[in-house]
Amino acid sequence: MRYDVIVIGGGTSGLMAAISAGMHGARVLLVEKGDKLGRKLLISGGGRCNVTNAKEIDELIKHIPGNGRFMYGPFSIFNNRDIIDFFEGLGIRLKEEDRGRMFPVTDKAKSVLDALLRKIAQHDIELRTNCPVAHVRYENGRVAGVKLKSGQVIDAEAVIIAVGGKSVPKTGSTGDGYAWAQEAGHTITELYPTEVPITSREPFIRDRSLQGLSLRGIELSVWNAKGKKIIVHEGDMIFTHFGLSGPAVLRCSQFVVKELKKSGGPTVRLQLDLFPEKSQGDVQQEIWKLAESEPKKAFKNVIKGYLPERMIPLLLQRAELREDVTFANLPKKNIQILAELLKAFPIQATGTLSLEEAFITGGGVHLKEITPSTMESKLMPGLYFAGEVLDLHGYTGGFNITVAFSTGYVAGKSAAESLVHA
Repeated sequence: MRYDVIVIGGGTSGLMAAISAGMHGARVLLVEKGDKLGRKLLISGGGRCNVTNAKEIDELIKHIPGNGRFMYGPFSIFNNRDIIDFFEGLGIRLKEEDRGRMFPVTDKAKSVLDALLRKIAQHDIELRTNCPVAHVRYENGRVAGVKLKSGQVIDAEAVIIAVGGKSVPKTGSTGDGYAWAQEAGHTITELYPTEVPITSREPFIRDRSLQGLSLRGIELSVWNAKGKKIIVHEGDMIFTHFGLSGPAVLRCSQFVVKELKKSGGPTVRLQLDLFPEKSQGDVQQEIWKLAESEPKKAFKNVIKGYLPERMIPLLLQRAELREDVTFANLPKKNIQILAELLKAFPIQATGTLSLEEAFITGGGVHLKEITPSTMESKLMPGLYFAGEVLDLHGYTGGFNITVAFSTGYVAGKSAAESLVHA
């Protein structure tokens, strides 16, 4: 059997690539090694599927710290607005939530997957699950098709590799695509975890005294060995038994990985600002006024409503303030130290959880070897790439899935149109 286009990988980018190729007139086969399609899509956005983000293109690019500028090419053909129109055209109504995140009104990722599968059926795209690929075939300097692990050889004019990276391997992303890319002459940049919880060996982490404590609207910053701030992210976080997690932490994680590698040191300094909207002077004054308004009360009880209660013993100990001290004996210098801590609480990070435990893979197929307006390999005619197998990654919040849908659509369209031209 001969096909125009074979798409390898039934995840977000693969499904979109197959649909796009089908929409543009190609005879398409989609092969997936697992027994289910869209496994990562089903768990994205907490099971609600954050299909894209409504930010303007320049803002979108800023939220794709892993080579985001490359995306100007794919976005010129199929961007977040097109993704919104595409799904609404499939009958999936979307709603905008905080920070531009777009969700289906059903709040169910399954409704998104079902709509994609209906579109696949509409274009007579052949689907094969439990169908692992052994090799992408290259003959006479171009793509010839694939060889399955079953031994079957399938011919095709174009192959789209959309198998994901190495993160969340339970969804089938085990890094298969890197070897096929290398066989075509491609460079794979170093792989590392991104959007991943951060680890720490601080005493308050090891004794689990703060485990499970959530902080809202904080700022977390990462600092280099020379004492210069690398990045700061605002949002929510949570203390865990191994370190820190939550949206602000995930966004800082790749900078921890890179700074550890660069400095060669055992730790990287993080700073937590519990009151990003206030100056240190404001915080100091507010604490002083609180104590002054209840002069007979023990200080630890005075600040209960002002600070996260489970952090109070640790903060008072660091500021050398007795828990039972009252206003009459409250040293101003130590209140200043407390305010400094609340604005810049230091945490030494030892690293992150593993690549397999990350949400997203950093690194991948080198982008200098890919044409951004087509997603075709510059080294092997007929070979295309889409999604996380590439050296592209964004923050959580609809940015990675936008990259997957955009690169998938462009790869499918280009592969189909190249056949028409040929």
